[in-house]
Amino acid sequence: MNEEAREDARAGGTPHLLIESQGPWAGGACAGFLRDARDLALLGHPVQLLLIQEGVGAAVRDADGGAQEAARAGVEVLVDDFSLAQRGLRPSRLLPDARIVDMAEVSTRVLDPDVRVVWH
Repeated sequence: MNEEAREDARAGGTPHLLIESQGPWAGGACAGFLRDARDLALLGHPVQLLLIQEGVGAAVRDADGGAQEAARAGVEVLVDDFSLAQRGLRPSRLLPDARIVDMAEVSTRVLDPDVRVVWH
């Protein structure tokens, strides 16, 4: 996280990185986790939602699970490039606000002591 992002986080609440590895078809757990991301954003916290492994399915247009609702609430939706490729999903199938990231970028966020990381 760069210095400007840290200042924004301090002004708006604790930054969170929520990592979802389960897909929307895994039952209510994924949907509940995405609602948590949305609710944190609505409370004024900067939230990044990283979708990895089966979780990338939640970023597909028209998928159930709440990623689109979270994005509308201000959550930054990140999609792991490796997981996306492994599942044969094209970037054009993703939500318009979803951003594809690599593990180098993710590791920087995970190791930032100012970020609360929750893995589901």
